[in-house]
Amino acid sequence: MLGKIGFGTFGSDRYDSETVAQAVYEAIRCGYRTFDCASVYGNEKQIGTVFQRAFAAELVTREEMIVISKVWNDCHGEGEVLASCRQSLNDLGLDYLDLYILHWPFPNSHAKGCSGDSRNPSSRPFFVEDFMIAWRQMERLKKEGLVREIAVSNMTIPKLEAILPLCEIPPFANEMELHPSFQQLELYSYCKSHNMEIIGFCPLGSPNRPERDRTEGDISDIKMEIIQELALQYHCSPQEICIKWAVTRGHTPIPFSGNPINIAANLAAAQEKLSEEDMARIALADRNCRLVKGQVFLWQGADDWRELWDLDGHLAHWIYDENRWIKENVS
Repeated sequence: MLGKIGFGTFGSDRYDSETVAQAVYEAIRCGYRTFDCASVYGNEKQIGTVFQRAFAAELVTREEMIVISKVWNDCHGEGEVLASCRQSLNDLGLDYLDLYILHWPFPNSHAKGCSGDSRNPSSRPFFVEDFMIAWRQMERLKKEGLVREIAVSNMTIPKLEAILPLCEIPPFANEMELHPSFQQLELYSYCKSHNMEIIGFCPLGSPNRPERDRTEGDISDIKMEIIQELALQYHCSPQEICIKWAVTRGHTPIPFSGNPINIAANLAAAQEKLSEEDMARIALADRNCRLVKGQVFLWQGADDWRELWDLDGHLAHWIYDENRWIKENVS
């Protein structure tokens, strides 16, 4: 169902809605057919106008497109997922979505343009019960035909192991951060073994990501020695090597660019794979460098962003006491 490459629509707090929408039109004109949208990006209405313009110009038909949207974290409650999906459909001017994604696995949100130190006092840890309230609505949307498939994003193996036995309809895909310096081999393999398609965000190392997602020690993928060497070897840019790596690996990257030249170059890059030898060299260059750490979603009592990602391989147990969350020691 998913194409070799998709087009992202997150403006990274740097591009306004009209600029992103115009980039989407250029991407359609170039030949992109998969578009990764989200309600929180604040540009679905403008993108919807562009879709209708492209249909009217006969650049593409609805049936040729794969349109993805996502429900934001502040709409996980009873009835809220359903309402959010209908709003996205209305804004995008569509009768159905090809894929609808639960953007994050917990109901924690942040203010637009906030700093990395910002905290929402109502944020809470992941709880299976909370997740399933949202997921049951996702399943209903699929049953009603408003979405063709449903998926998750920003998940971990412990979270997936907790929710999968409870799902009447399992996730079709997991959208996750993936680039040469952050390859997530264990999670990647887990998803593949559970028949989940994989969408990779930050495929170029997200050089334009918001300031809140920048921390000391982050690695720039396009400056990695192996990526630059391969760019010379394949006579292309380092960005294009990152795209080729994703396509060769077998997942769908969703780069965004507002530059028509780069939009076309990224699409062209997806048509050529890297050799097995070159893929092996990139595999050895993995630095486990997560760029979108999610620290703005932390709750009172959490130590740091690592609490979000279950790095010890287990779901932590939390209790609420005296206006903060406390992690229980479970033997």
